[in-house]
Amino acid sequence: MSNSLAIATVTEAFRQQIQKALTDSESETGISGALAKALRPSATTSGHPTGDHNVYAGLYMYQVIPNTAWRNDFSPVRRSDGSAVRGSRSAYDLFYLITFYGDESKLEPQRILGSIVRKIVSEPILTTEMIKSAKTGALVKSNLETEVERVKFSQLPLSLEELSKLWSVFFQTTYNLSIAFQASVVFIDGTESGGPALPVLARNVYVRPFRQIEIEKILSKKTSLGPVLEQPIQFGYTLVLQGKQLQGDVTRVRISGVEVNPTEVSGEQITVALNAPPFPVDSLFAGVQALQIIQDIKMGTPEAAHKGIESDVVPLILRPAIIPSASGKTVDGSYRKAKIKLDFTPSVAIGQRVALLLNEINPPSTRSPNAYRFDVTVPSTPPPAFASLNVDVRVLPAEYLVRVQVDGAESVLDAGPDPVNAPQYIGPKVNLT
Repeated sequence: MSNSLAIATVTEAFRQQIQKALTDSESETGISGALAKALRPSATTSGHPTGDHNVYAGLYMYQVIPNTAWRNDFSPVRRSDGSAVRGSRSAYDLFYLITFYGDESKLEPQRILGSIVRKIVSEPILTTEMIKSAKTGALVKSNLETEVERVKFSQLPLSLEELSKLWSVFFQTTYNLSIAFQASVVFIDGTESGGPALPVLARNVYVRPFRQIEIEKILSKKTSLGPVLEQPIQFGYTLVLQGKQLQGDVTRVRISGVEVNPTEVSGEQITVALNAPPFPVDSLFAGVQALQIIQDIKMGTPEAAHKGIESDVVPLILRPAIIPSASGKTVDGSYRKAKIKLDFTPSVAIGQRVALLLNEINPPSTRSPNAYRFDVTVPSTPPPAFASLNVDVRVLPAEYLVRVQVDGAESVLDAGPDPVNAPQYIGPKVNLT
């Protein structure tokens, strides 16, 4: 702890250290009676402070700035209601200029400079004894010696340009040989005190290694007992995520902002049903979904889940499934007009882009098969999701395979009973003959 006298105490302790350097080096420098005083550089024409000794070292603090390393280290001192959590505390760096006076022809300024620099470099830290020695007169109530962090002095490597700018602030003052030092760090504590806190009843210490969740594959099963395949994924399937370090204290899967608990969890695999439940009704829609694995950490007494780590986002393409039906068929010359009703799983949300794709089945060999694309208008008024939409079409009479695209995700066609040996699309389809 250090009170408002801390800055002045550092200056006086620094001055006494300089004085001791001058006194101890008398036999070596041949200069006796040299003084050290805390004064501003002299503005007299002779270059010496009026009335002071001819050989002289002047200490002047020319700048005080907040210490950047400690400024952001302190936690808030007040609660939201204004009451004190703890006393305020601020940290500062002090900047000093030491100016040397004496007979230049006898190199006196340089001789005392050498003795002072040697002293400060060999004893750069203010000890408790130095601070107590400085507590005289107006500084007797200083408590800087109780501060844990000690003040350290270091010379500033000022360039000629920086030194000239510094001396320019001393208006009409003749330049004398000088060096600059920084004192860091000096703390000043506030007078307020925080309210009493209850003693700690129990302590919990948690040490955990760094974990990186890796999702390597996104697979699926059509049914809970079906095989795990790399296939187009539809609503109602069981999602199978494979990777590394997938299991945590509390593991959840987040898809498009919706978090659910998985069905099974291990370090290498997670399964979760793409259904409602666990997902809320109309919370998942066809298209590209953002998928993450969330791992919370259990801490506290009693244990409770706290925010832990998350995997990188990976894309999941959820494809729509449809059941088409045609009604209201009419003849329009060589064309057929009809209304095609599309039942969607999952539902289509307001704002999604929907397109209907029709491809003719078994066209005659004399021509190419007919193919059509129709943009589907999704109503912009509630409800927010639609389980079915109607599309008016005008096509040449034929039987057509039906597909839809929802936000770029395309529905899947049925490849027939033997898709490996005899692949042939058989549905879904509508008859518009």
